[in-house]
Amino acid sequence: MTRRRKKTEDAAGTPAAKPRRSKPAGAQPPTPASAAQPVADGAPPLLMRAPIPVRWRDLDAFNHVNNANYLTFLEEARLQWLQSLPGPWVSEDVAPVLAAVQINYRRPIEWPAQLIVELYGERVGNTSITIGHRIVAENDPGIVYCDGNAVLVWIDRHSGKAAELPDAVRRGCGG
Repeated sequence: MTRRRKKTEDAAGTPAAKPRRSKPAGAQPPTPASAAQPVADGAPPLLMRAPIPVRWRDLDAFNHVNNANYLTFLEEARLQWLQSLPGPWVSEDVAPVLAAVQINYRRPIEWPAQLIVELYGERVGNTSITIGHRIVAENDPGIVYCDGNAVLVWIDRHSGKAAELPDAVRRGCGG
């Protein structure tokens, strides 16, 4: 049996506005680490575990989450972590940009599913951080959908050149 998606257009054929992501009943709030915490000897410190629901619109023609949406889930978790930091991480003068992302797709995500995005502080530099990531099943963290890392570089908004990492970010990564 093949699932069909409902058209999301009004009577004039105009696409409907995309709904905001709502938290399902019983969803857990993100759990930022108050200070980056090591998870095992030699392992990078855990920064956050962010719950992410899979939405119907995340699916592709094969009825699993489209690979590009994995990156959206990771972005959402990074922003939740940055917003949880006790101090400014962005300003009128400096802001982070995604310089690189590496992702290993381990298995497809099917709907319905509740996910956890785990973020780890792999490297803290003068102007950048490398954040390790994993997307796992909420009910079984042994089910790994993807892993990899992302490099965020803080830039001076006026010159476009690399800027010093904000203290709040450095502290949030345990540096």
